[in-house]
Amino acid sequence: MRKLVVLTFVSLDGVMQAPGGKGEDPSDGFDLEGWAVPHFDEAVGAEMERQMRPPFDLLLGRRTYEIFASYWPHHDSPINDARKYVVSHGEIRSEWDGTVPVSGDVVAAIRRLKAEDGPMLQVHGSSVLIQTLLANDLVDELWLKIFPVVLGTGKRLFGGGVVPAAFRLKDSNVTPSGVIFASYERAGKVELGSF
Repeated sequence: MRKLVVLTFVSLDGVMQAPGGKGEDPSDGFDLEGWAVPHFDEAVGAEMERQMRPPFDLLLGRRTYEIFASYWPHHDSPINDARKYVVSHGEIRSEWDGTVPVSGDVVAAIRRLKAEDGPMLQVHGSSVLIQTLLANDLVDELWLKIFPVVLGTGKRLFGGGVVPAAFRLKDSNVTPSGVIFASYERAGKVELGSF
């Protein structure tokens, strides 16, 4: 059985939309694309490199896949050696080696992928896919990059349909630019109490 790990950039108010730059995802009139870039420093780069060391496979939504497929095949990176499972209701057109479409009953297909032997499944970006994963309790770990900005609008990491779930902090550190890297692993059900 392999773990499914969500890696995402997120603002203090939970927005994960278009951290990388113009044209990434202006849907719904989002005009704050590139909000993470001013905070990138050597420490952020080193931690990102550590998190993307093989072995891993990718599980991506169509839009994130298209962004990745336009960039990564032209650069030397371990990401090119990963199998790329792409969730889409339409046809995937790409010559990026190792691309495998996932359609139909996506939740059942992802459960089968998780049950297989193999490396961890990493989910990058893919906000719509992440909502499906969270709503169906398929996320084993969250590797969050929390940036010191509040955006007020945009696609949120924890949108509608999220089921209650407990997570345990596994690892954390803070970069000189104030980015918090926090890794959480699934820890059963939410425990209730009172003060």
